[in-house]
Amino acid sequence: MRALSGLSTCLVLVASMLIVAAPASASETVGPLPDDFLWGVSSSGFQSEGDAPDSNWLRYSETKEPYLNAVDFRHRYAEDIGLAADMGVEVYRFGIEWARVEPAPGEWDQAELAYYDDVVAHILDAGMTPMITLNHWVHPGWVADQDGWRNEETIADFTAYAELITGRYAGLGVKWVTFNEPTLYVFHEIDNGAATWLDAPWLFDRLARAHGNAYDLVRELDPGAPVTSNLAFIPLTPWLFDAVFLDKIAGKLDFVGIDYYFGLSLDNLTAARALTGGEVAAQPDGIYYTLRYYHDKFPDKPLYIVENGVPTADGAPREDGLTRAEHLEDHVYWIQRARQDGMDVIGYSYWSITDNYEWGSYTPRFGLYTVDAVNDPDLVRRPTDGVDAYTGVIAAGGVAADYDPVVRQSICSLIDPPLSCLVPAG
Repeated sequence: MRALSGLSTCLVLVASMLIVAAPASASETVGPLPDDFLWGVSSSGFQSEGDAPDSNWLRYSETKEPYLNAVDFRHRYAEDIGLAADMGVEVYRFGIEWARVEPAPGEWDQAELAYYDDVVAHILDAGMTPMITLNHWVHPGWVADQDGWRNEETIADFTAYAELITGRYAGLGVKWVTFNEPTLYVFHEIDNGAATWLDAPWLFDRLARAHGNAYDLVRELDPGAPVTSNLAFIPLTPWLFDAVFLDKIAGKLDFVGIDYYFGLSLDNLTAARALTGGEVAAQPDGIYYTLRYYHDKFPDKPLYIVENGVPTADGAPREDGLTRAEHLEDHVYWIQRARQDGMDVIGYSYWSITDNYEWGSYTPRFGLYTVDAVNDPDLVRRPTDGVDAYTGVIAAGGVAADYDPVVRQSICSLIDPPLSCLVPAG
């Protein structure tokens, strides 16, 4: 997200484009997505499980809002999986916690492995496909003690863990995610004092090599299962963030997993607030330009929105009046537009099925089901308006043909300038 500091250098360039870049109407008729399009929900281990074992992030949480017990997915997974199935969800993404299954080097906790076996079984029994994330920014405390990814040995340690997990769930139709948002994984390690900016090139190199090892293991142990490492999309200079990791693993990537949360345009510069935790104005059409950028970059690879969502307070509308349902439907509209324009988008997963621990705070609430982890000892899952909206979208294969987006199309998108500005969605 630090790339936004260079925003002023491009304003003079893009301002001159406004006359030719006026957007077409966003209310173009759209067709439904194909029957094989995958609808999903996303979650992660540490953020939702509770009962957390020793890890880098359990240690980091000691200086942040108390972790408590998250939303206790560890014991309520059957309920959450059932809620997803009730919406018609087809893919359930969750994370396996390396720290939970290998609490000490080479020591595998059979009870915790059995827990994940049951999670997978519940997903399959509900008629859904598991999407398993091997590392969602969290590694065991003993890995942190050996300097984490600053230590070359961590590659071998992760590879042994990946071998056990991929072999355990081979043949079940799993979709694999090796590392969640590697660029932000490295950023958070630096931000929390576990590494320095000088370490960054080596951390990215080791993560890329570890991804490659995991990819090879899936090819060997679970042939045919698709593998990705989902990227955190940052507007303005996506090529710069791609260069540090995505480009290194492009040859070992079966589909491009994309996390899209906010855009940037000449009439919406609020993305800079993401650096300070302020409310960022929604820009649903940015997902179209993001998909177009990666379609052009990887024309032979399918695209999958692995995460997309919006934080609200207890499921209420945002300060600008936008509801979770409107945010969701607007983004789906632009995915339909992208698919209609020839982009091979194969799936969309909403972040997240429930509220969770957002890396130091329970305040940002992204859940389709809201949960008051701080004040409600029963951790009741309460539906937001997003539940009915998503249920309807899944059943219909998208929004209605005549859907009119709530958020207007941006003027001069800076998702991938100058192309995203000069060639707006028609």
